[in-house]
Amino acid sequence: MTKSCSSGEGKGGEVLAWSDGCAFNCYHIRTLNRDETTTRSFDEAQALHEISAGTASEVGEKFFQSLVEHLAQAMNVSMAFVGEFTDVPGRVRTLAFWSGGKQLGPIEYELAGTPCEEVYDGEPCHYADSVKEAFPQDPTLEKLGIRSYLGVPFADCEGRVIGHLAVADVKPMPDEPIGMSIFKIFAARASSELRRTRAEMELGESETRLSGVLHSAMDAIVLLDNDLVVRIFNPAAERIFRCPAADVLGTSFERFLSPAFNRSAIQESFANNEGRDALWAPEGLTALRDDGEEFAVEATISPVSLGAETCYTLIVRDVNDRKCAEAEFERLRSENRYLHEKLEATQAFDKIIGESVSIRQLFKQVEQVASTEATVLITGETGTGKELFAQAIHDRSPRKEGPLIKLNCAALPAGLVESELFGHEKGAFTGALERRIGRFELASGGTLFLDEIGEIEPEVQVRLLRVLQEREFERVGSGKTIETDVRVIVATNRDLLAEVKAGRFREDLYYRLNVFPISIPPLRTRGGDLELLVSFFLEKFTKRLGRRVTGISARALSALRAYPWPGNIRELENVLERAAILSDGTMLDFDGSFLRGTSSSADSPDFSETLDALQKKHIESVLERTAWRVEGEGGAAGILGLHPNTLRSRMKKLDISR
Repeated sequence: MTKSCSSGEGKGGEVLAWSDGCAFNCYHIRTLNRDETTTRSFDEAQALHEISAGTASEVGEKFFQSLVEHLAQAMNVSMAFVGEFTDVPGRVRTLAFWSGGKQLGPIEYELAGTPCEEVYDGEPCHYADSVKEAFPQDPTLEKLGIRSYLGVPFADCEGRVIGHLAVADVKPMPDEPIGMSIFKIFAARASSELRRTRAEMELGESETRLSGVLHSAMDAIVLLDNDLVVRIFNPAAERIFRCPAADVLGTSFERFLSPAFNRSAIQESFANNEGRDALWAPEGLTALRDDGEEFAVEATISPVSLGAETCYTLIVRDVNDRKCAEAEFERLRSENRYLHEKLEATQAFDKIIGESVSIRQLFKQVEQVASTEATVLITGETGTGKELFAQAIHDRSPRKEGPLIKLNCAALPAGLVESELFGHEKGAFTGALERRIGRFELASGGTLFLDEIGEIEPEVQVRLLRVLQEREFERVGSGKTIETDVRVIVATNRDLLAEVKAGRFREDLYYRLNVFPISIPPLRTRGGDLELLVSFFLEKFTKRLGRRVTGISARALSALRAYPWPGNIRELENVLERAAILSDGTMLDFDGSFLRGTSSSADSPDFSETLDALQKKHIESVLERTAWRVEGEGGAAGILGLHPNTLRSRMKKLDISR
């Protein structure tokens, strides 16, 4: 790219133009004496608050525009911009550009010979002064009178630099760049937003393809709610049932059902076949066209969850006009689900908020172990984010294109864990009405994450040890050996070595799992990370609750710092969300009694107590507030951020009873 500049006099100072081919953008900047000395007063906390408040409710293009505007104002610089790589190597496009007090249109330029080139090598670039002398081949710096520059890169989940956040000024910057921590925070936020928008674009393209299948399929595809009201009626259904979709949508599908193929047959076939993914209705059934003609059909019926609602996908084909579109439809539906999961997974590492030494060390451990095939044992108290670290390891591993299959061992009755892990054959036990594929099969080629591994029974421990050592297993009720290619990550909040000594956990399995241990520190030991987490959650609640939560009082922040957080980050999120819901204004304000459930004169937590004692006291306090209701709306499990079965297990371990 060739960048050229022209200048002239105009209202508001020097008029400067930056042109690139047919794109042409003009803006004003203030002219300053090159020797001018500026004394700056910069409050990072205030700047963080202002930028967070200004960007909290925005997404996509508006987020980037708001970010650069508030960043420039907070740092008192002439211009700020966010750039991303284009499809053309070595070329950059601005996502947002703030200069001279206004937003400029997108600009594309070549990296070569610009200070941005150093940023795209993966390191922050800071020139306190004389940046134009350092890059004489970039005439834009001279034409704009730019003297100082600060840029920070951001990367995708694989660590590839995909963009950068930068500010520039016509006056010098301090030798030690102010606001560097803010830069890193919002560079990470910009990275997350860019990856989200890219994943969202992929998802939209997938949904467009899915819509295309619905319209091009030769089979009738009908989506019914639980009352058999039609939600989707594709063109093939219009043709087969001889009725326009406009006359069918929002009405009962029963008008098309024959006596042998009716409401009861559809609904009862699923109370009788619990857990099945789909039912095949073979030849021999008939349906009715809109004109009353009865005709032979085959049909596939699949339950699908849309939020809290159960619906049914009905694929009907005329036996005399059999065209198989089911395979393509199912493939695209699976791709759609995968992209939804990918959209969430892209933000997995971004959700691990923290700058403390212990968290930075964990990031380093994740990078070290991710590229290997080693089994990882993640330990830590409940609510510390063990699943997020498992997701981060998978996303940075060679298996990242494969599935990440998860199983909470404490969330299932003991008798079902073995079936969930290894699968079972039809008739293997009472209630086994069909073959079930286990998690080890589903995770083949990817990663299997087993949470609460300390909860599994001894007989399951034996089978788990075998599959870890020999990479093979049998389904329950089958003698056929199945090979699997799975990387295993496990997590627990128990002291497994103590469990081994107590005879509740196999020693050989413990050492097989403990190849690469990662210990996640509790929130109470993570220093200044608390403030970062508070800022992150307040921004999150602004979107979720549809109301502005701009800050937290000094009294409330002091109460948060003094609290021991037995439920860790999950408990912090729940506390802040509850406070945001109960708050009358935009500023959260509460004292220690809000956290402890006691009067404000209660003594501060005694950190000399054991962790178990603190957990027991806290759980009992929450149970008393909920009248000992464990689950459901307003239950203790929800308040503590625990699965009800996990809470019951914890109560049993800590000898908590009413």
